[in-house]
Amino acid sequence: MPVVTVDKNTLRPSEKISGAPAPTFARGDKPVLITLDGLSKAYMEAGRSHPVLETISWDFYEGEFVALFGKSGSGKSTLLNLMSGIDKPSAGSVVIRQNGHMADITAMTDRERTLFRREHIGIVFQFFNLIPTLTVLENVTLPLELAGRGRGSRDHAAALLERVGLGDRLGTYPDKLSGGEQQRVAIARALSHDPLLILADEPTGNLDESTGDSVLSLLLELTRGAGKTLIMATHAPEIAHMADRVLHVEHGKLIKAKGKTQGN
Repeated sequence: MPVVTVDKNTLRPSEKISGAPAPTFARGDKPVLITLDGLSKAYMEAGRSHPVLETISWDFYEGEFVALFGKSGSGKSTLLNLMSGIDKPSAGSVVIRQNGHMADITAMTDRERTLFRREHIGIVFQFFNLIPTLTVLENVTLPLELAGRGRGSRDHAAALLERVGLGDRLGTYPDKLSGGEQQRVAIARALSHDPLLILADEPTGNLDESTGDSVLSLLLELTRGAGKTLIMATHAPEIAHMADRVLHVEHGKLIKAKGKTQGN
C-alpha cells in the first residue's frame, strides 16, 4: 500500500481512541509513531496555576532520533513524562500508533497507561533507576516478567547484556558497577521488551564526558539498528549533529531548530 501524507489536524475524534484504525501519516517514507495534539501541562503552586507546557502539537516518526534541548526547568522532562504516560496533561492528547491502530494514552486509566508503557515504551533515566536489591540480570529481566513474557526472558536479557558489554556481570548488584556500566544496564532494560518508543531523559548527564560518549554511541547503535524511535532530552550540544531533528522547549512551546531537517 502506498504511503499517503495526511495532516494530523484531519483526524476525527474516533481515530484517537485505542483500537481505532490508524490513518497513514508519513514524513518521506516514515509513518508517524506519536502525535501530540494541543498538549498542555500546568501545576498548582501556592494556589495558582503555573503553566509548564502550552498547546504543543507535533508529530514524531518511526525510526527517527529527536534531540530535545532547553534550559533546566523548561519542561523537557515533563514532556517526556507526558509522552510516556507517567503523567497526565492538563489538556490535549498523546496518541501512539501500535499494531496498526492509534492508542490515545491520555484517555486511558492509570492502570491502562502502566500496562501500555510496559509493553510499548522504554525509558532511560539520568540516574539509572536500577533496583539495588536485584542483580544486573534480574534488573533487565524484570520488565519482561511484568509484561508477562517470563518464558525465555533470562536468555534474552543475558544476550542483551552481552551486547552492551556486561555479559560477565550478570550476577553483580548495581552498587558494584561504575556509572557508565549502570547506564548500560539501564539501556538494556529499556530495550528488553522490544518497545516501539525509547524516551531518554539526560542519559549522559550523570556521566563524565568520555563515558557519556560511549553510552550515547551504544544507545544510538542499539536503537537505530532496531529501527526504534528515540526521543532524548539533553543539554549536550554535541548530540545535535547526531540527531535527525533538533527541537527546543522554550517558554512552554516546542520549537524547531534552524539548520536541521524539520517535520511539522
